[in-house]
Amino acid sequence: MRLMLTSLFAIAASPALAAGDKPFFSLANTDFVVTIAFAIFIGVLLYFKVPGLVGGMLDKRADSIKAELDEAKALREEAQSLLASYERKQKEVQEQSARIVAAAKEEATNAAAAAKEDIAKSITRRLAAAEDQIASAEASAVKEVRDQAIAVAVGAAKDVIAKQMDAKSAGAMIDASIATVGEKLH
Repeated sequence: MRLMLTSLFAIAASPALAAGDKPFFSLANTDFVVTIAFAIFIGVLLYFKVPGLVGGMLDKRADSIKAELDEAKALREEAQSLLASYERKQKEVQEQSARIVAAAKEEATNAAAAAKEDIAKSITRRLAAAEDQIASAEASAVKEVRDQAIAVAVGAAKDVIAKQMDAKSAGAMIDASIATVGEKLH
């Protein structure tokens, strides 16, 4: 039925009806021959089921395009999940680097404070050592001055005693010294 309607409309709408001087249904009319050839061509196409084959090929192509679109959609979703994963990892790395920098700054601050404290202790120890050396040098100088003063005093006393001493007073002094030693020992 469809075939008949198609061929009827093709014949009715053809420009062959406009060919003026020859009858339309004559083989001498080229328009009629072309119409018949076209109808035979359409019939051959329908006989060999070319529209079905073309439709099948178009359906196959549509299915392959749909499969490619589905694959592209899956790849896009995978790429988005990878992107989200990498963004998350990048954020974690940035947070970790911020923590490392903060820890390094805190460690540097603590090291600086410890160094200042160590320097202060070292200065205190050096000042104490210097004060001890000064006190030791002072005590040594005082001892040397005393020893020198004692030596001078003994020498002066020796000279004075030697000038004032004669044999009689030397014997009396020796006897007094022996008595004093004897009393102290007993």
